Amino acid sequence: MIKPPEARTPRREPPAAEMTREALVRAALKLFGRQGFDGTSTREIAAEAKANIGSIAYHFGSKEGLRLAAADHIVDTIQSVAGQALGEAGASAIANPETARAQLFAALERMVAFVVAQPQAGEIVQFVLRELSHPTAALDRIYDGVFEPTHRRLCLLWEQATGEAAESEATRLTVFTLIGQVIYFRIGREAVMRRMGWREIGAAEAAKVAAVTSDNLGAILAARKGSRR
Repeated sequence: MIKPPEARTPRREPPAAEMTREALVRAALKLFGRQGFDGTSTREIAAEAKANIGSIAYHFGSKEGLRLAAADHIVDTIQSVAGQALGEAGASAIANPETARAQLFAALERMVAFVVAQPQAGEIVQFVLRELSHPTAALDRIYDGVFEPTHRRLCLLWEQATGEAAESEATRLTVFTLIGQVIYFRIGREAVMRRMGWREIGAAEAAKVAAVTSDNLGAILAARKGSRR
């Protein structure tokens, strides 16, 4: 007996097709970030993914569709990292300033661990920098899915930690500063390694970066606390 359309189980791609799709997204993320969208051909993407060039049209419709899929991959990845780092940051349940401050430090440390030490973060940052230089619909997805909600959650956490209004100009700029110091260690990676005499930036080096950025956060919090006395 044939099931009516509304009762049928949604079609699910076989594992091989899912693997091909994921490989194409990873290849696009890497090459678009490294060479730019216009500087990357679909043939190069297919070769990098070890896939048939026709699979791009099959899975994404077009090269532009693949760029949007890469943006969605970034959103999913960063949302997962932010979820672990922030938990319920910004929720009304966090009312104790000490708890909020502790969560700020934990969020900063997790941010450093991912952005500074994880190889995939390099490809994500390169892709995003390209989009920031020449905005497209992909940047809209990344901003709406990651930038704005994550920044807003951090601002709410800052309010709970300091009593300063989450949406004040000073709070928003302060949070951008906290994020920016971490991002620099990724975009300025080569300069940092040369100046520090490091051959790589792995877990040990990331821990040192986390210690310094945490000190910076502590100093800012202490200054805010002192100004209210």
